[in-house]
Amino acid sequence: MSATTIREKLYNYIRFAEDKKIKAIYTMMEEEIELSMIEYTDDLKQELDARYKDYNEGKSKMITAAVSKKRISKLLGSAK
Repeated sequence: MSATTIREKLYNYIRFAEDKKIKAIYTMMEEEIELSMIEYTDDLKQELDARYKDYNEGKSKMITAAVSKKRISKLLGSAK
């Protein structure tokens, strides 16, 4: 069964399940759910918007994930 089919089945089940069952499912998954929910402060949103604007206007450059990983590895290697 595909992940999409499973999601649909879970979604439909949860929509109509008894409150007691919903609470039980949430209790089992609560920690993971809370960890997956990222909250952005207004300051962070403004900073991200400013950086995105600068990038779109050509005022700043981006690097690839691979380049970033190399830089971080180099910094961590030199810290030892």
